[in-house]
Amino acid sequence: MDNRFKHHPPQSDATIDKHQAARVAADSFFNTIEAVASLSSREKSLAITKVEEAMFWLNADIARNQ
Repeated sequence: MDNRFKHHPPQSDATIDKHQAARVAADSFFNTIEAVASLSSREKSLAITKVEEAMFWLNADIARNQ
């Protein structure tokens, strides 16, 4: 099975810390978007989606390449 489709449990505390750092950074950027963007707009929704995508891909990198 291709590595992309396997489960990648954390192998160390360092890996867990990297995942946590990704979540903290994404949450911080989300909060910035909430504070700066208009109340409701397509652009704001897309910005939030891109933060979610960035966190997803960063977590995939961390998990696959630990």
